[in-house]
Order: sequence, then structure tokens, then C-alpha cells
Amino acid sequence: MARVLIVGGFLAVVFWVYSIVDCTVQPATRHRGVSKSVWVLIVILLPVIGGVLWFTLGRLAAGQVPTAYVVPPDDDPQVLRRMHNAEQDARIRELEAELARLDDDSDGADPRS
Repeated sequence: MARVLIVGGFLAVVFWVYSIVDCTVQPATRHRGVSKSVWVLIVILLPVIGGVLWFTLGRLAAGQVPTAYVVPPDDDPQVLRRMHNAEQDARIRELEAELARLDDDSDGADPRS
């Protein structure tokens, strides 16, 4: 029984250290929920539970994109500042033409019938 406790304790310490290192080396964009420093504190103060929380809730997968609101170019002030007035007018005309085309289309009815 003592061997099981020793091995379990050793594995818990190894998992705890691995969780701390993994949490600290990940870029801030791969931390979900709270900031990187808060995750490090959670993992340090709650040794095994913090590591489990980190790997299940706090860490984004390598290919996973953080769920942040992406501003479309027409609403992005930085893009609009870079556009000249002529470009803005051309874009407005293009959007108005597309809107008129969509308004002219019937509501899903087949135009051939």
C-alpha cells in the first residue's frame, strides 16, 4: 500500500510540474477564460485539480481558434481610415447594387415557372 501511495504521489507531482510548465509556455492566445497569470496561479495553488482544469477548460487545442468576435472590413475603423473616399464610394455603390439585386430576387420561387 505504501508503494502505491509513493508512486501516486510521484505521479501527482510530475503531473503538477508538467501542468505548470505547459501553462506558462503557452502563448496568451491559447488561454481560454481568464488571463495567463490567473491560470498559472490556479495550477500552482490547486496542484492536481488545477492541472485537470487547465487541460480540460483553459487550454485551446493547437488548431483551435479562440472564439473572438471578428470585425468585418466594412465595420473596421482601421480599414476604413486606410480607404480613400473614391474607394469608399465604390464599395458603397457595390454594396447598394448587391442589395438591390437581392431585393429584386423573389423569395425562393423559381423564376422559370
